[in-house]
Amino acid sequence: MPQRRSEQNNIVQDFRKGKVNIIVATSILEEGLDIQSCNLVIRFDLSATVCSFIQSRGRARVQNSDFLLIVRSGDTSTLERVENYIASGDIMRKESLSHASLPCLPLDSKMFNEVFYRVKSTGAVVTLSSSVALIYFYCSRLPSDGYFKPYPRFEIDKEAKVCTLNFPNSCPIPTVEAEGENIKMLKKLACLEACKKLHQIGALTDNLVPDIVEEETEAQELGNETYIDQQVNYVPPELVSYPCANGSVVSYHCYLIELNRNFEYNIPLQHVVLGVRVELEFNDENVAFELDVERGKLTVQLKYAGLVNLTYEQVLLCQRFQITLFRVLLDRNIKKMEGILDEFSLRNDLPMFDYLVLPCTSSYIDSSVIDWKCVTSVLFSGMLLNGSHNFVSCSCKSSRFQMHTISGLVCSCRLEDSLVCTPHNGNLYSIMGVLDDLHGNSLLKLRDGQTMTYTQYFKLRHGIDLRFKGQFLLKGRHIFPVQNNLQRSRQHNENEASNAFVELPPEICLIIMSPLSVATLYSFSFVPSIMHRIESLLIAVNLKRMHLDHCTQNVDIPTVKVLEAITTKKCLEKYHLESLETLGDSFLKYAASQQLFKTYQNHHEGLLSIKKEKIISNVALCKLGCDRKLPGFIRDEPFDPKTWTVPGDQSIVYRLDEELLSPTRKVYARGNRNLKSKRIADVVEALIGAFLSTGGEAAALSFMYWLGIRVDFNNVPYERHFRVQPEKHVNVKYLENLLKYSFRDASLLVEALTHGSYMLPEIPRCYQRLEFLGDAVLDYLVTVHLYHKYPGMSPGLLTDMRSASVNNDCYAQSAVRAGLHKHILHASQQLHNHIIEAVHSFQQSPEATTFGWESQTTCPKALGDIIESLAGAILIDSGYNKEIVFQSIRPLLEPMITPQTVKLHPVRELNDLCHKEHYVKQKTVVSSGSTSTVTIKIEANGITYEHSHTASDRKVANKLACKAALDSFKERMLGSTITQI
Repeated sequence: MPQRRSEQNNIVQDFRKGKVNIIVATSILEEGLDIQSCNLVIRFDLSATVCSFIQSRGRARVQNSDFLLIVRSGDTSTLERVENYIASGDIMRKESLSHASLPCLPLDSKMFNEVFYRVKSTGAVVTLSSSVALIYFYCSRLPSDGYFKPYPRFEIDKEAKVCTLNFPNSCPIPTVEAEGENIKMLKKLACLEACKKLHQIGALTDNLVPDIVEEETEAQELGNETYIDQQVNYVPPELVSYPCANGSVVSYHCYLIELNRNFEYNIPLQHVVLGVRVELEFNDENVAFELDVERGKLTVQLKYAGLVNLTYEQVLLCQRFQITLFRVLLDRNIKKMEGILDEFSLRNDLPMFDYLVLPCTSSYIDSSVIDWKCVTSVLFSGMLLNGSHNFVSCSCKSSRFQMHTISGLVCSCRLEDSLVCTPHNGNLYSIMGVLDDLHGNSLLKLRDGQTMTYTQYFKLRHGIDLRFKGQFLLKGRHIFPVQNNLQRSRQHNENEASNAFVELPPEICLIIMSPLSVATLYSFSFVPSIMHRIESLLIAVNLKRMHLDHCTQNVDIPTVKVLEAITTKKCLEKYHLESLETLGDSFLKYAASQQLFKTYQNHHEGLLSIKKEKIISNVALCKLGCDRKLPGFIRDEPFDPKTWTVPGDQSIVYRLDEELLSPTRKVYARGNRNLKSKRIADVVEALIGAFLSTGGEAAALSFMYWLGIRVDFNNVPYERHFRVQPEKHVNVKYLENLLKYSFRDASLLVEALTHGSYMLPEIPRCYQRLEFLGDAVLDYLVTVHLYHKYPGMSPGLLTDMRSASVNNDCYAQSAVRAGLHKHILHASQQLHNHIIEAVHSFQQSPEATTFGWESQTTCPKALGDIIESLAGAILIDSGYNKEIVFQSIRPLLEPMITPQTVKLHPVRELNDLCHKEHYVKQKTVVSSGSTSTVTIKIEANGITYEHSHTASDRKVANKLACKAALDSFKERMLGSTITQI
């Protein structure tokens, strides 16, 4: 079956992009098409000539590539011809080498009989004979769509002996004329003159190939650059230092961590003191955030509390306290903790997490902010061993009494606020008081209704004989679990667990720390999550300062916005970068597009698009991010308290390597982690969005300049060297009333409505360049509108609303509603028919389906394109006033999408469902002539669902097949619900 030119071009493009690995073709690939990067060529039929053989073999141009020629076994004559071809090639090679030392004869010597054009810098030559093919090749690389193919048109006036070459509208040169006596040579003369002019304006490169070919090659080389997934993970230098020397006095900047809650609970909170070696660079920012805890919200606020000087012995005491307390909370294993403390004195001189987290006094306004009485609780077991604590020396009230414990005879005051362990089962408890109405002989009612004394219970359940049956029991509480309190969607549970409190005989208790209140234990169970957030904020501060060190402008944005931009969805926190990424992506796209539009005023849309991709592609952004050391700042994993490093604890081996961010700023790297290149690109876009959302466009441009993206918003006149009489082609007054905008240059309105198929000399440009610009500005304006109008939306919702608002289907329906389809200037019968079909389909659709997802047909792209091109035209005519563009175009887009009306695209919705429910999805596409059939097969819970749809457009077929699969799932789920009821 013969293939259409478009199908052949698509195959070649897919081969160039790597989507297709094998091409089976006729000998046209010898010269007719430019195929790059072949590493294996297999020829099944023998070349007719030596030239054909050399051309065919030349397709295997990649280094270490292979060329295979299939010859039938026993066919000696064919084999001899192959050997002759190879020998001839060797002869030509040797002959060329033998003359290599001699200067080549100039091309204008007598041995050449035809006119040519030569590029001095490269020696590239186009002759009269080859110029026609080059012009056709150039035109074939101009932008096109399904309704027209760009090609040169020739008009020959035999009487005047003049040939006029008319280029497609997207070519920067409208026409070229050539004169000559020989009528047969006029076409070639016009083409050669056109080649010369195209080279002079840069449309043909110095190698005399279309400029887009070299741009594509550069873009492909950029995409082939190697990226290493293993990237460093930074930790803030403010929390890292070397161990202090024996006998030294160390200064610590103290910060009060205030804890407040929005729920009632019988266990109080205690504020915490954070001590660091250097002052934190939060400036005057209010550092406050929320934690999701079991019973509600916990508000954390950081306040500077002053400077304290600690001796070497005090520092060791503080470190011993926090190591003991955190290891108890994290490990719940007293033996493991004892082993860690035994190694505490074996200190090395390597950098480590060196900050203090200590209990705060109740009157923290005083100079003594640290609760030293609580800190010394870690020494209690040692005090018992050396006899420094006994009942007689206790200074508490006389109403207290001595109690027998595993630790010895202690005053009851030391038990009431203590951390104890019951060695028989290894459990840890916080003692909240003495139960003076219960003792060993008191009755205990079990869950099954049985009643026995506590003495009998401990004998029966644990095999323990209580010796001091008359001792009052202790009220103990299981220690609090350490959880990730930063994680979103935590369910609150206001009820206390039934087994949270227990009655304990003192004689089975081993005192670990005293005095240590239950409030201290409760509050410190939140510290790992608090410190993880503070560490993340400090990382954001360092990134912000690194940018400011290189920034000439005073651009400062909130630290929390920077943190949002470097926090990925994988962290499972309440905020992540997606909204800022969407915002930054739209701004970057617009900034790059308008810069390219102004800079390259002779470049067609295809060339501009490739140049834009070289700026905004994930590969390009990843490279820029890596050059600025951004990967180390990215937060890409959920917080796991089990892996949290207790400050001062050197029992866990870890390495912190100093790394310079700038000559004056350093950071520490802790190991490597796997980070995909797209993640880095997403963070770059999110950081642009962060600067944009808080500092405006100037701040975003400043950050982009620091990254290496050079764009500006200077107003550059749009040069158009031709005159058009707009009223002859479009109804200017009607369109201006519709758009609520009066054009200074109404010829822009004509250009915005001219399709590429409408090739008239008096309209030398089509709408493609304006569409390129308008697409970017509308995307940006709609995204900014949604971002600011719905500030409280979830991060993913902005992306969904943008996708549903900024798409060709939505724009096409807006164009039909406004009647703009009647004003498109085109010369394609096929486009005319498709517009009629689209209008009919729109009129038959219910009013609720205004966003294109429900359409059963494909709207011609041209319908959506003119909305974008009109936006581009208004932007230029108004002097790049984006507000005027939005005021003019927004009424055409009404009703705008809201969080209540947004609908996911069926393909996206089905993919999300399969990912969430772990369904296996397979898609097959079968193209036959002008139609495509897409089959979606899904394996769910042992059942296979299969849905197919056929349409003239593959995307529509895919959309409707996915929609059918979704409808099937929803019916099944509804049926299941009814059955359960």
